[in-house]
Amino acid sequence: MQQQISVITLGIADIARSRRFYTEGFGWSPVFENEEIIFYQMNGFVLGTFLQSSLETDMNRGGLVRPGAFSLAHNVAGEKEVDAVIECLLSAGGVLLRAPDEPPPGGYRGYVADPDDHAWEIAWNPAWAIDARGMVTFGV
Repeated sequence: MQQQISVITLGIADIARSRRFYTEGFGWSPVFENEEIIFYQMNGFVLGTFLQSSLETDMNRGGLVRPGAFSLAHNVAGEKEVDAVIECLLSAGGVLLRAPDEPPPGGYRGYVADPDDHAWEIAWNPAWAIDARGMVTFGV
């Protein structure tokens, strides 16, 4: 089986509030949207934000969709970009979970929650290459 992720879909409570966070905070443009869902074309996969009640119905899992013990990561090319991205996300409705600092293995990172409490790590790792398309290559 091919090793890939095609779509990550996050359950959200308010489509306009979520749209503001992703379009104004990250600067991303939707490739599709309606009254229930917004899709963003990423580098190699699609991110969806789907009204929680609609996502629960779609999965046949009523009342079970909620943020869990996971984080999504947005890597940047330099340390100063971490602070800049976090500031943009906070001004677009995000909540600071962890102020940027240096983790033990090196680099620089902080955490922001989107308006629906999904955690985003904003990180710079000097050992991880990011190409012109935004593709990250794992390195140690």
